[in-house]
Amino acid sequence: MAELLALGVSHKTAPLELRERVALTEGRAVGVLGELVDHEAVHEAAAISTCNRTEIYLVTSEAVGAESLALGVLAREAEIRPTELIGHLYSMRGSDAAEHLFRVTAGLDSMIIGEAEVQGQVKRAYELALVEGATGAVLNRLFRGALAAGKRARSETGISERALSVPSVAVDLARRTLGDLEDRRVLVVGAGETAELTARALATRGVQAVFIANRHYDRAIGLAERFGGRAVRFEELPAQMEGADIVVASTSSPHHVVEPEELEQVMAARDDRALLLIDLAVPRDIHPACRDLPGVSLHDMDDLQSLVERNVSGREAEARRAESVLRAELARFERWLASQEVVPTVAALRERAGEIVERVLAENEPRWESLSDADRERVRAMARAIASRLLHEPTLRLKRSGDEDDAFAKVAALRELFGLDPESGPLEAEDAEVRQLRRRAERSQSS
Repeated sequence: MAELLALGVSHKTAPLELRERVALTEGRAVGVLGELVDHEAVHEAAAISTCNRTEIYLVTSEAVGAESLALGVLAREAEIRPTELIGHLYSMRGSDAAEHLFRVTAGLDSMIIGEAEVQGQVKRAYELALVEGATGAVLNRLFRGALAAGKRARSETGISERALSVPSVAVDLARRTLGDLEDRRVLVVGAGETAELTARALATRGVQAVFIANRHYDRAIGLAERFGGRAVRFEELPAQMEGADIVVASTSSPHHVVEPEELEQVMAARDDRALLLIDLAVPRDIHPACRDLPGVSLHDMDDLQSLVERNVSGREAEARRAESVLRAELARFERWLASQEVVPTVAALRERAGEIVERVLAENEPRWESLSDADRERVRAMARAIASRLLHEPTLRLKRSGDEDDAFAKVAALRELFGLDPESGPLEAEDAEVRQLRRRAERSQSS
């Protein structure tokens, strides 16, 4: 029986220094997925990497070996020993792994409860795995179910009310530090989703930001047009920092875009004017040594976490309501998963019974020297009938349990008790919806 496995690190288990080393850019994620599914024990794989977590989801026929493989891959990508990573790693199997992904997608495991960005991040991670051919029946169903559950949780509860996000908390930090922001010069480095949320939070406070993007200058222009700011090219970053009061960095660069040496020259040209730096990127955009420069105040994701916790105190009741929504959607996934295993489990159970009958008959063959061939067939038929009748009621109950909430648990328990271990997991041909999503993701990547 194939098993679902999830493992990773998050803001709850690992400091920023470790999270940024384990973070998987899209290019690195493609390589990791390919390596994982090339292993004989791994049937399907997907990887999620955000500013607060890196997680790998696997469907495997050998959970212990697959877990060791994934740990080794992550440690190698982070350029650390597995022993340094394992103390910060969490690992879940089966229903626990599925529930975790549902909670992540709904924003219940986020730094800010109910954050909206993670829904899109999970969707993009799924589409990448889909395009790379790393998913199959189980992960396709799991991720589609998690995305549907996250959407329901946000639409049916108030978990996302007030539209809190890490960028909005960062802007609040800037306001508390510098007072009214309306006349402040703000530089936003990056042009992705986090930069857009930052621009929106700034616009509500009357701030017109300057946008800088490295690879996608056209996106910076688009943000500037939407939020009343202006765009400049990445090469102008040092000069723009000289005149800025606040710099918010949120690129997807694997390297620092602001180094201490460069910033020291910027500060020398500012005539002792203080500079507030807020780094929302993982891996970090701003070298941590920049905080040691005179006049520089630097805050990163770990610094924001305590501020975030004070902003989510009113969401606990809505989070409990969202949990009930997730339980209903999770039960639906588990029923589907159990239904995929019922038929092969029944077949494997009856095959196992037949093997036992033949083995016992063979073991007792020397004792039946005086039996005729006809009597031997009668003994064999009687043994088979006993085994069949013993399995009749469990088989009926197992088939009826396909639509029950505890179906998956029953199937798993039966396979464990009887030692049923097929080499591969449940199979399901990709349906039209999955094929359509694959084509859409491929078009998105090529555009």
